[in-house]
Amino acid sequence: MPPLNHTVFFRLSHAFQVAAWLKAILGALALAGAICFAPGARGADDIVVADFEGPTYGLWKVTGAAFGSGPAQGKLPGQMAVDGFKGKGLANSFFQGDDSTGALHSPEFTIERKFISFLMGGGKHPGKACMNLRVDGKVVRSATGPNGVAGGSEALAQESWNVSEFIGKMATLEILDTVRGGWGHITVDHIVLTDKKPPGLLANAQRDFRVNQRYLNIPIQNGAPRRVVSLLVDGKLVVRNDIELAPGKPDWWAPMEVTAWNGKTVTLVVDKMPEDSTGLATIEPADAIRDEVGPYREKLRGQFHFSPRRGWNNDPNGMVFFNGEYHLFFQHNPYGWDWGNMHWGHAVSKDLVHWEELGDKLLPDAMGPMFSGSAVVDWKNTSGFGTGGKPPLVLLYTAAGNPTVQCVAYSNDGRSFTKYAGNPVIREITGGNRDPKVFWHEPTRKWVMTLYVELNKVHTIHFFTSPNLKDWKLVSTTDGFFECPDFFELAIDNNPAKRKWVLTGASSEYQVGSFDGRTFIPETPKLPGHRGKGFYAAQTFSDIPQTDGRRIQIGWFQTPTLGMPFNQSMTLPLEQQLITTLEGPRLTWTPVRELAGLRAKTIDVPAMVLQPGDANPLAALKDELVEIRASFTPGQDGEVVFTVRGATIVYDVKKSELVVNGHRAPAPLRQGRQNLVIYCDRMGLEVFASDGLTYVPMPYIPSPMDQTASLKVQGGPVGFKVLQAYGLRSAWEGK
Repeated sequence: MPPLNHTVFFRLSHAFQVAAWLKAILGALALAGAICFAPGARGADDIVVADFEGPTYGLWKVTGAAFGSGPAQGKLPGQMAVDGFKGKGLANSFFQGDDSTGALHSPEFTIERKFISFLMGGGKHPGKACMNLRVDGKVVRSATGPNGVAGGSEALAQESWNVSEFIGKMATLEILDTVRGGWGHITVDHIVLTDKKPPGLLANAQRDFRVNQRYLNIPIQNGAPRRVVSLLVDGKLVVRNDIELAPGKPDWWAPMEVTAWNGKTVTLVVDKMPEDSTGLATIEPADAIRDEVGPYREKLRGQFHFSPRRGWNNDPNGMVFFNGEYHLFFQHNPYGWDWGNMHWGHAVSKDLVHWEELGDKLLPDAMGPMFSGSAVVDWKNTSGFGTGGKPPLVLLYTAAGNPTVQCVAYSNDGRSFTKYAGNPVIREITGGNRDPKVFWHEPTRKWVMTLYVELNKVHTIHFFTSPNLKDWKLVSTTDGFFECPDFFELAIDNNPAKRKWVLTGASSEYQVGSFDGRTFIPETPKLPGHRGKGFYAAQTFSDIPQTDGRRIQIGWFQTPTLGMPFNQSMTLPLEQQLITTLEGPRLTWTPVRELAGLRAKTIDVPAMVLQPGDANPLAALKDELVEIRASFTPGQDGEVVFTVRGATIVYDVKKSELVVNGHRAPAPLRQGRQNLVIYCDRMGLEVFASDGLTYVPMPYIPSPMDQTASLKVQGGPVGFKVLQAYGLRSAWEGK
């Protein structure tokens, strides 16, 4: 049979819809992702124009590179999580990133229903990244995604056009992406002809609340389309967030703290919301978080790794010692399980182990979401922010709007913060410049900032100096590090006469070298940092007292916690040192001594030689939270095998490698010995070997039923000088 003309195809569909041969053709076209009918369509039933479920775009014409050769199966490499689409596939022009361009053009079809409904997301670039409906060759309807500035969401939302005036006419659809750069892409799915008007969207729906309780509990549904929810006080915008507002039954409740406006009336405004949504109506004032299962006690909550009470966290920010407390700020989405709405969350601790969460301190504003940065104590009050003769705590952060700029906020009590009226202090250099790390350089009596800047498609760190934290001057650049820089000085082997500077990037790769207050001169190649998985964007504390003298780091521990009202965590606090090796000075990572305060149960095995086949010396350890320390002298071959709650930690003697759940990392002996430390929590492992030269973080969720540990050796005897195991108590006890 000759190829079927598409116009004839639509006419035949009514005359012969029950014919077996037509059903077969429809099925084939559906598999190809072409225009097709809903199964069993009759009369006014919906007609599926495209569902993008096939391996290719079928009869759609593809031009350019943006859409790839076929529908995406969700997010593409380098893209945030994509949700809100239907089925497994969608049209997604993020193929090869935001700089790719292209188009999809549908076959011609007849408009046979009053409405065209579809799901859409991506960038807000009218006429450039959009879907157009063409009738008689003219664009008669057009739609685009919701995102026009940095931040935002990759959620697709329900959209529709009333096309009743065009019923009976031939039409085509075109999905365009002609935009490069931020949000330069479009996502589309489930295009349907229908006579049933999709639920309308209420624009700027609002509700007033008289504040006399601590929170507004907001219903969240993971994966729901994100709505712009604005908080107004006295009619003025205080903060806006992109929230997965539950249209019906929520997955969890996010608390919005409103005590700052006690006695006042605040207004929540939702930019657009389906008419049948209950999201705004069910927001509940309360003094407690609704449906909370004991603070910090959820089944996947790390018990000695910090994570926020609710929502997503990523990078640690603003780590500083101030007024007798360690301050940990962090990238926080208080209203979602995934990335977005970047606030600076805030927690404090007196011992690096027990943390008290203090709420969000930097909220998104007109300059954009609050991206990463650092904090310093301005001991000399060079900024003039201090009052009463006390030094201020100063935060330096990226406001990631359009443009992306660097800003300052300050506090005199470590609790309340004021954004500097003269922001920004550094204007945009290139799009996406971010993550200022600042410290005081005493020899030059200047503040120094390292800032990530992509310049001419090269990852660079820009060095700035300032006398007052407000006025900054570019003094040098260095290449090769991608985002979240940290820069600090360490004594080699704790010898104050031998000091070097260390520059790190988000991956924890680093270089060692010299610094004169203006220019960093590397003296090593770029060296690998951690050797595991799920470790990123680490920062070190500033202003730790000289009487302590340690350089302490915390990283973002990428530990997904599906089904929980929170997501991700922080690593253990880690002491960093520079030590001498045959290859030159190298960084080490070791858990801070304060963690010993969590030990509740001890098994201390006397020095021994363990033979293959010997009884398990750790059989008595049956605990959920575990620390193990071992120092041993292996033979020439074989393996030392620890099993901790189902995880395997193996030292391969012949290869001088540490193998954590199958992941290998070099771990050389030190003075003929291997010194090993293992921590196991509900959501991850952290393993240290070779006196800290080898650090292997590893996201891992052990079975709640398996609380056993074991040790065996293979291939020959191993002499253990130290073998200690501890059952740990929760750092959240008392919360």
